[in-house]
Amino acid sequence: MRKGVATVAQLHEFDEIIDARTPLEFAEDRIPGAINLPVLDNEQRVIVGTIYKQRSAFEARRLGGALVAENIARHMLDPLSDKPKNWRPLIYCWRGGQRSGSFATWLRMVGWDACQLEGGYKAFRHHVIAELERLSPALPFRVVCGPTGSGKTRVLEALARLGAQVLDLEDLAAHKGSVLGSLPDRGQPPQKSFETSICMKLLRFDATRPVFVEAESRKIGRVFVPEPLILAMRRAPCIAIDASRDARLEFLVRDYAYLGDDIARLHRSIDHLADLQSRDTIARWKELATAHALPELFAEFIDKHYDPLYRRSQNSNYAGFPTAPRIDTDDLSPQGIDALAARILDVTL
Repeated sequence: MRKGVATVAQLHEFDEIIDARTPLEFAEDRIPGAINLPVLDNEQRVIVGTIYKQRSAFEARRLGGALVAENIARHMLDPLSDKPKNWRPLIYCWRGGQRSGSFATWLRMVGWDACQLEGGYKAFRHHVIAELERLSPALPFRVVCGPTGSGKTRVLEALARLGAQVLDLEDLAAHKGSVLGSLPDRGQPPQKSFETSICMKLLRFDATRPVFVEAESRKIGRVFVPEPLILAMRRAPCIAIDASRDARLEFLVRDYAYLGDDIARLHRSIDHLADLQSRDTIARWKELATAHALPELFAEFIDKHYDPLYRRSQNSNYAGFPTAPRIDTDDLSPQGIDALAARILDVTL
C-alpha cells in the first residue's frame, strides 16, 4: 500500500474520518462517524464543474485550487485548531481524488499523519454492497409475522431488551411500513444511507444466534430493502403473532394516536388508498378522520385494507409462513408485548 493511503479495511485505525465532499453528498450517505469538512461547498462545486465543461480545465483548476485552499484554511483555523500533534485523520472524497488528496497534503505539511482513503466514498459504497450480499444469506433470520396492529415493532423492541439480536428495519427506515406509516418527527433517510445503516447492523450480529426481523414488503415508505436481505428474509423461518382483532384495534389507536393531531396529513394518507378503495369508502374514511373517530376509522382499515392485504402477501412472499408456530394473544399492552416476546424466545431458542 502506498504511503499516506489507506483502505476501507483500515477505517478503524484512525482517530477521525473526514468527509471532504459537499454537504449534499454527505447528506446522501457517508462513512459512519465521519465529519463533514468540505473543500468545496455545494455551490462552489457546481461553479467549478460548469467552468470545466464549458470553458477549460485550466480555468476550473485555477479557481478550484483557490477555493479549496480557502476552505481548508478555514477548517484548520476552526474545527481542527485544537488537534494534537499525534492526531491521525483519514480523509476521503468521492473517488479518492484531488479533493481528499489536497486536504491530506495540507494536513501532512502541518505534521499530522493524515491518510487518504483509496477509492474514496465509492470504495466504501462497493464495500457496503458486497457485505450486504455476503452477510444476508449467512445470518439465521427469524421473521416475526402478523397482520397490521399486531405490535410487531414493539415486540422486536421487547426482544432486544431481553438480549435477543434484532434488526429493526422500520426504525432504520424511519417509517412504520404501512400507508399511514410516515413519522411526525423523523424524515426518511436516502436509500444509500439506509443501506449503510443496515450493513453496519449486520456486521455486529453473531451468526450463531438468531436475528429477529419483522416481515416487510420490498418497500418501506420510499426506501427499498436491499435485494439480498429481502430474499434471505423470505426464505427464513417465521413466527406468527395471532392477536385478537380487539387487541389489534386498541393497539393501533394507541400507537397511531399522533395522526389525530394532523387531520390534513391523515387525509393525504387516505388518498393514497384511492386506487384500492371505492370513492364512497375514501369519503367515509375522511369523514371519520375529520371527526377524530380513530377507533371507527382503524376498524375499517383492519377489515377493508390491512387484513385482506396481509392474507395475500404473507402466504405468497414468505416461504416459512404456512408452517410458522402461532403465538396467540388478546393483550397488546406494554406488559402483554413483553410477555409475547418471552414466548417467542421460548419457541425459537
